[in-house]
Amino acid sequence: MAVKAQQAGEALLEDHLHKRNLVPFARNWGAENLEDAYAIQAELVRRLVPLHGPRVGYKIGLTSPRMQQMCSIEHPVGGVVLASRRQTSGIVRRLSDIVHLGLEFEICVRIGRDLRPRSAPYTMDDIAQAVSAVAPAFEVIDDRNSPYPLDVLSLVADNAWNEGIVLGEFRESWPDLAKVRGTVERNGEAIDQGEGSAVLGHPFAPVVWLANHLSARGETLRAGEIVSTGSLVTTRFPEPGDRFRFTVEGIGSTELILE
Repeated sequence: MAVKAQQAGEALLEDHLHKRNLVPFARNWGAENLEDAYAIQAELVRRLVPLHGPRVGYKIGLTSPRMQQMCSIEHPVGGVVLASRRQTSGIVRRLSDIVHLGLEFEICVRIGRDLRPRSAPYTMDDIAQAVSAVAPAFEVIDDRNSPYPLDVLSLVADNAWNEGIVLGEFRESWPDLAKVRGTVERNGEAIDQGEGSAVLGHPFAPVVWLANHLSARGETLRAGEIVSTGSLVTTRFPEPGDRFRFTVEGIGSTELILE
């Protein structure tokens, strides 16, 4: 059965517009592998662009052992960030806007030069030279009450659940990102911590994965785009009235209010 990417993308959009819970769906549309799942994702994103604006970057998920264990998945996944979903620190998000809002706590990078498709794989040195700035970030996700452990094909097809990247200020100089500590506060109380090394050993390592993933698909990671590199700690599901602050030492903080 060939993957029915267009029909799946249309059905996914309707599910989001009507705030329906996620029921594993990818195989029902003929998806048998990750390539099929990303084909469905592309069709969903194409339909989201008129609602949320053009692509401004990417999110990478499941880059830390804690997140992979939580989701029973052993490799990263990628999704597209659209213009209206690039948001700034201090924003207020309503829990009722989506089905089941979760927060992830990340280091986001800004790309300073195009990383085009090529035959040689991209390396850590390539990414270190390409990154122009870094910032603390929340990723807002909507798991739509997905059953766990996850169906990875449905996760990927559903644009890896991205609903927003909430950015602190970008910095053009930064400490050793493998060693920085990120601290999560909820309502003024520290509730979790993680180090940059939690995401594949260094936050640039997920960007290496993404650059090579896109290169293999004939796509370019473009100058000016952002990449959120995966959560340093496990996902939190906030309650109305919660105020979250995520601070990365040597870089800065970002804040988010839930109502």
